[in-house]
Amino acid sequence: MPRPICSRCQRPLSHCLCPLIPNIDSRTRVLILQHPSEVGHALNTARLAALGLRNAELRVGEVFDDLPQLLAQPGYRACLLFPGEEAIALSAYAPEEKPLLLVVPDGTWRKARKLLHLNPLLAALPRVSLAAVAPSRYRLRKAAEEGALSTIEAVVAALDTLEAPQDFAALLRPFDALIEGQIAAMGEEVFIRNHQR
Repeated sequence: MPRPICSRCQRPLSHCLCPLIPNIDSRTRVLILQHPSEVGHALNTARLAALGLRNAELRVGEVFDDLPQLLAQPGYRACLLFPGEEAIALSAYAPEEKPLLLVVPDGTWRKARKLLHLNPLLAALPRVSLAAVAPSRYRLRKAAEEGALSTIEAVVAALDTLEAPQDFAALLRPFDALIEGQIAAMGEEVFIRNHQR
C-alpha cells in the first residue's frame, strides 16, 4: 500500500516539509519552468521554491504555448536566469528600477537547454547569471559543472542579490531538512562512502 502523500509539498505525510516552508514576499516575480522529468524527483527543489515565495509560479512542461502571456507581466522586465557568455551578472536593484520577472528553467543542464530550444521566446530573453556564489549545499548530488546549484539555491542567491539587504535564506530550511532526511535514511556510512570526496 502506498504511503500517504502531502498534497502540498508532495512528500510522505510522515516527512511533510510544510511546517518549514516560509511565506515570503519578493519584489521580483519568479517563474520556474520545470521539465516534466523533474516532477517525480524526491528532491524537487523547484516546488519548494514556488511554495515558499508569494510572487512565484511553477509551470511544468516542455513546450509552453502560453509563454507570451506568462512573460507579459505588467510592471516587470522578463529575463532568463541561465549562464552564458552574453549573460549579465545580477546586481541589486536601483531604487527606481523596474523589477524583474526572473524565468528559471528547472532540470538537468541538458533538459534546461532543451526547454530553451523548444521555446524560442525563452531563448530570446535577455540572460542574467549569478556572480560569485557559495558552494552548493546539495551534498547528495555531484554537480557536473563548477558552481552549479539546485534550483532553490539559485533562486535564493538571485533574490539575495537583487533585493539586498532582504534575506531569503528561510527558503532553504525545507531544502536543508530534505537533504538531512535523505542522509539519515541512507545511513551516515553509506553517505560518506558514496557522496564525500
